[in-house]
Amino acid sequence: MKATRKLHDLGQSLWLDNITRNLLQSGTLRRYIDDLSVTGLTSNPTIFDHAIKNSTDYDVAIRKKLEEGKSGEQLFFELALEDLTRAADLFRPIFDQTCGVDGWVSLEVSPLLAHDTKTTLAEAKELHARAERPNLFIKIPGTKEGVPAIEEAIFAGVPVNVTLLFSAEQYIAAAEAYLRGIERRIAAGLRPDVASVASLFISRWDSAVMGKVPGALNDQLGIAVGKRAYQTYRDLLDSPRWQRVFNAGARPQRLLFASTGTKDPKASDVLYIKMLAAPLTVNTMPEGTLKAFADHGEVNEILPADGGDCEAVLARFAAADIDYHALAAKLQDDGATSFIKSWNELMAVIASKSATLQASSR
Repeated sequence: MKATRKLHDLGQSLWLDNITRNLLQSGTLRRYIDDLSVTGLTSNPTIFDHAIKNSTDYDVAIRKKLEEGKSGEQLFFELALEDLTRAADLFRPIFDQTCGVDGWVSLEVSPLLAHDTKTTLAEAKELHARAERPNLFIKIPGTKEGVPAIEEAIFAGVPVNVTLLFSAEQYIAAAEAYLRGIERRIAAGLRPDVASVASLFISRWDSAVMGKVPGALNDQLGIAVGKRAYQTYRDLLDSPRWQRVFNAGARPQRLLFASTGTKDPKASDVLYIKMLAAPLTVNTMPEGTLKAFADHGEVNEILPADGGDCEAVLARFAAADIDYHALAAKLQDDGATSFIKSWNELMAVIASKSATLQASSR
């Protein structure tokens, strides 16, 4: 049995952190579903930037949309929705079989809105309505300004993938926003089964401290942060407040481990997959990591509900002058800045490709 199947059977969802038109058209995504137990998919502006820039797969669609007078952000979201609705349809049998627990795809609102609550909410509602698919998450950043938008989107019935979370504390803020939205739906007599995941970024922690701590601590911080967040997650699910909404028909907001491709060339290429195995969670991984885990991955221990050795490991980083809270805030701020940079690069690629295609049509 492949390691991917063992991880799935353990109770963790394996999602692919990638989408391209070629993945859909070639049948590769279908094969990942059938052979590698992939049950969902996430996307971001960088993924689309690379997909559009490095292929001609989108040229026909772009040319058609240009003829319809579309450009820039409007043109991009149409391309993205075409890909993601096709992917959502591939995952729909899984979504139906699991009663909406699994089988999801994710589309991100414009990162330019990361600090604009009102417009984030408006765009989240619009994109979800345009998709016309029940298994499409709208990604909203878990920044200070994003948290109110998360609550309002959930109250409005929009499924949300909360992104850009780096610590247990940031996760709690996102989880409580989700819970407030659900409690308001229950109070208003609305169905409380609006789905959500909370995406905790892992590998960027280790990249941030590489060369700043003793070599013996390399590649340990991200896993410790993941363990602490998992303990927090389990504690929240066991709390009376959450169990009250479960009793009313709500579902858990699952913890999702993101950024799980190994950045350190000296470390195992499946490090974060192996070390973050846990039921009722999701691990979304790059294509190379997925194939590596299927080839030579192992499933041994699952994450301890009490966080295991996470506090002892974090104490060692504190002794090495790593300020956990300050670094978590910096990583979130840097992440938001990086997303904006990727978005601007994507818009530049759209503009350049559009100009080239228009010139060739003359």
